[in-house]
Amino acid sequence: MYEGEPLPEVGRRSVVIDSDDRPVAVIEMTGIRVVPLAQVDLAHVLDEGEGDTSVAQWRAGHERFWHSEELRGALKDPEFTVDDATQTVLERFRLITHLRPAE
Repeated sequence: MYEGEPLPEVGRRSVVIDSDDRPVAVIEMTGIRVVPLAQVDLAHVLDEGEGDTSVAQWRAGHERFWHSEELRGALKDPEFTVDDATQTVLERFRLITHLRPAE
């Protein structure tokens, strides 16, 4: 979420798009927490399911993305950075349906 964007709403359903812009799933938001980056906990890291086994590992990977030229370019802010106080949106969701490509 970028500053000024509305937070996702619990109960809202969304289509997940893959890197090739294809719809791959429908999810439903089940929980939203906004916490300072320093308060992201191991339970969230593990539940995210990206293979990280520690908060430090999760944070290093996310900071590489957040500090990337790609994201800074999308934000039009070449100096964009995060720190312990940066408000972070932690989303929980459940899979409603997996969308299979037509064969």
